[in-house]
Amino acid sequence: MLGLFFLYICLTMASVKTVYETLRDLVNKDQKGFVTPAMFNKFAYAAQLNVYNRLFDRFKAAHRNSSALFEPGRDKSLFKKINEDLSYFSKTEVITKEGGVFAKPEDISRIISATTFGDIILDQSTRTPIEMCYDEDKIDRILRSNISAPTNDFPIAMVSKDIEVFPQSIQKIRLKYYKIPGSLDAVTGDVSSSAPVYGTDLNLPGDTFDPTNSFDFELPEHYSAMLVIEVAEMIGVNLRDQIVQQYAGTEQVLETKQQTFN
Repeated sequence: MLGLFFLYICLTMASVKTVYETLRDLVNKDQKGFVTPAMFNKFAYAAQLNVYNRLFDRFKAAHRNSSALFEPGRDKSLFKKINEDLSYFSKTEVITKEGGVFAKPEDISRIISATTFGDIILDQSTRTPIEMCYDEDKIDRILRSNISAPTNDFPIAMVSKDIEVFPQSIQKIRLKYYKIPGSLDAVTGDVSSSAPVYGTDLNLPGDTFDPTNSFDFELPEHYSAMLVIEVAEMIGVNLRDQIVQQYAGTEQVLETKQQTFN
């Protein structure tokens, strides 16, 4: 537990100021284009989601390499590095059944695991792991079976829009999941305060950075270059700026090669 706490303290997030200023210098080079804070903020949230979702693809690839003993060990393990990065987004929430189902949290991205509600007593857990099922046909076969029907000792959940747990006697679960970095308002489409925003001081000339109304990315600092690349590609398409597109494409190739040899 102390080790995880230490990881959270030491984990530095990618600075929205650094990413914006790097991108601005790139786009404004040789006066080939101009990127404003408003334009940057428009793409920053989507760029963060793209990089975040790509982490899971890299995690799967690293896991395959680790299972096949193709990965270096300890601190050089890409599997370990990505696992540590994803741990920042890990959340646990206790959910009570309503209307016969368990509603998923609004900020859920991917489910990690679920257990029945319980406590740790004398270093022993009273929680029971819940098997997750995503196939309605399979869950129907399980429920009809006299051999594999779910019990309080061997519960199972059908995951779709909501989560339905069998047996129905279970009224509360503990869900562990990866949260979405930032969020969007379902009605207005606006990003939440946790989404990356480069804020400016309206009382000063130009686009002077104002840290009081700015929010950094929810990704570790070492993903800053990847965020610059991602936003550059989006703005490159928007501005039809071939220099930005070429730079972003080149950096993406270099990033891919670096991942390959890590």
